Amino acid sequence: MARRRRDPREVLTRAAPPPRLTVAYGDLPDQVADVWLPVGHPGGPRTGAPLVVVVHGGFWRAEYDRTHARPQCAGLASAGYTVAAIEYRRIGAGGGWPATFDDVALALDTVPGLVAAAAPGAVDHTRVVHVGHSAGAHLAVWAASRHHLRAGSRWATAAGRPTAPAGVVALAGVLDLVAAAELQLDHSAALELLDGDPVTRARRYAVADPMALVPPGVPVALLHGTEDRQVPPAFSRRYGAAAGPDATLRELTGVEHFGLIDPESTAWPAVLDAVNDLLRRA
Repeated sequence: MARRRRDPREVLTRAAPPPRLTVAYGDLPDQVADVWLPVGHPGGPRTGAPLVVVVHGGFWRAEYDRTHARPQCAGLASAGYTVAAIEYRRIGAGGGWPATFDDVALALDTVPGLVAAAAPGAVDHTRVVHVGHSAGAHLAVWAASRHHLRAGSRWATAAGRPTAPAGVVALAGVLDLVAAAELQLDHSAALELLDGDPVTRARRYAVADPMALVPPGVPVALLHGTEDRQVPPAFSRRYGAAAGPDATLRELTGVEHFGLIDPESTAWPAVLDAVNDLLRRA
């Protein structure tokens, strides 16, 4: 009897260990981050572990929240990391332009310090890697590229700022918003995010599209499955070519979109390798 093939989307609803605690980076309900401590951590002082900040995907839409990233977060905690999964306002629940970008910029700048304060000794907040999946990869790479924004922009940062991560792991990233709009990915999600197309909202695309903000301010590790049907691998290829030596691309043969956030998939070791490599290079 043939073995039944597992639905790759199963990871989105799979039961996983819940977070140990939640921190708030703002006053709104979605301005929070769930925190997992490394497996075996008793909750008391210890040498701080590196922090992985997870930015979940879902094409920026409210129907997808951080709970679908719990298997991913638990898997990272099992590998010895402290993990923080940020939430942010999304399309359909107060997000989109500019709220989604406000939240992600604030979260990625402040959550490491908040986690260190909430779990003394559990995190070395000087060794931080951001991991984003799909639309979350777009947001994580965008946040690491804000030094290209003009002075006075609400999101501008200086290159080499103290809160910059060691690097970003971009999993199946939507790293070309113009192409996402033209291809109408996920029923024109990019158009909803920026409330218009690249012609009518050209200024918004110029400050929100990672392709327009290269090179990034930190190393970016690009991972993309060759069988991805949600976000074409060409997105990571184009970004890698535009970003130059600051970006490295690894294409995973036979891997689809959701395998990159599934600790039970064949792609998972490559994700851990990418995180470890960025920390070694820091």
